[in-house]
Amino acid sequence: MRAYRVLIPALAVLAAAATPVLSQAQPAADGRVVPTSAIGLKQSFAPIVRRAAPAVVNISAKRIVRQQMDPFWQALIGVPRARVEGSLGSGVIVRSDGVIVTNNHVIANGQEITVALSDRREFPAKVLLADERTDLAILKIDVPAGEKLPTMPIGDRSDRQVGDLVLAIGDPFGVGQTVTNGIISALNRTPDANGDAGAYIQTDAAINPGNSGGALVGMDGDLIGVNSFIYSQSGQSSGVGFAIPAAVVRRVVETAMGGGHSVVRPWLGARLQSVTPEIAKASGLPTPSGAMIADVWPGGAAARAGLKQGDIVTSVDGAPVVDAAALNYAFGTHRPGDTLRIGVRRGGGEQAVTVRAEAAPATPPRDEHVIAGRNPFQGATVVNLSPAVAEEVGIDPFGKAGVMVTKTADGAAHRLGMQPGDIIRAVNGRNIKTVTDLTSAVVVPARVWQFTIERNGRELTATVPA
Repeated sequence: MRAYRVLIPALAVLAAAATPVLSQAQPAADGRVVPTSAIGLKQSFAPIVRRAAPAVVNISAKRIVRQQMDPFWQALIGVPRARVEGSLGSGVIVRSDGVIVTNNHVIANGQEITVALSDRREFPAKVLLADERTDLAILKIDVPAGEKLPTMPIGDRSDRQVGDLVLAIGDPFGVGQTVTNGIISALNRTPDANGDAGAYIQTDAAINPGNSGGALVGMDGDLIGVNSFIYSQSGQSSGVGFAIPAAVVRRVVETAMGGGHSVVRPWLGARLQSVTPEIAKASGLPTPSGAMIADVWPGGAAARAGLKQGDIVTSVDGAPVVDAAALNYAFGTHRPGDTLRIGVRRGGGEQAVTVRAEAAPATPPRDEHVIAGRNPFQGATVVNLSPAVAEEVGIDPFGKAGVMVTKTADGAAHRLGMQPGDIIRAVNGRNIKTVTDLTSAVVVPARVWQFTIERNGRELTATVPA
């Protein structure tokens, strides 16, 4: 071990001595400069950390969970025992009056949320907005009158590039702040190129458990992303981490500050398919890049802009569209009412169309209802499935009409294992298309209930006694 310790400095000296003298690097047009010597590589991130780290906080969330127990023992003992579960994560102060952004999964179902500042002071926090789809939550703490907390500006640059240096700052194990550095490994990463699962920044900066909700910081000290998750077989960081981009963070913060309790996302009104090599060849495209319009919602934004089935969207406001997820992301980061210039390839030619961003239509009306009575759906909250509801929960808005379960309370639906997202298709041979259909079907007495639900694209049929 002693020889190893000696060897490293010796090799470092030899490497420094062997470093060739390079000419002064010329900055690129965007101001970026590649280090030209070992001395350049030794420069410190400390000035950025001093500026950014005070705005990074620790977040703990506690929730009370009642333990499930055998009915026999419950009858003897009484009320099921409760235990307290907790989670630890990180957050970023984005407004000096105590507004904090973090991941939704850090505080989900939390009944007691505490924020610990970098100076170790602790404050209870309330949730202003929790958005499961983006996995972001906005918290608020009450700070002493006249005090302004340190903040981290939400970056507004759109020229981030693969290879840019970044820092990940968080509180991964509840032992204090940690800072790791790396680069942007990729942009617009998505688990589903045809879907709307998000377009993440990928980084090799180490992100560990508890770092969720922490800051991905650019070299200007701005927040360029909120660290969200990692890909790992061991559960520890292996250099493949993902952050929610600043453009999405800004939209969610603006919504919360405007008093909104949910994020209204603009909807193109079109079903999209990423361009494959086969589609590119048939369309005369040099590379398989773009999003093809597979279907158009009547009267939606795409239809009114003149987009047609078979059109291939190649750009939004001058920025190239690589796949369907990239188009969904570019459209979704705008506000309803904004106008976008979209490049379209049609019939071998290129043209541009203007599309107005707007919310998905709530047709049919939501008609939220809690089912009561002696039936399998007792205790379930249901809504009519519409493009607005589908967009809200992240499912295909072009699916068949139906009634969706949004939550279950104590009752038959919960005991039977129904889940939020289940779509009720039929009850005792009657097709269910609206909440009115369902409420009418369950008031009819029955000895046996047979019903069909759709879950994750599969239809499940069950028969239960009344």
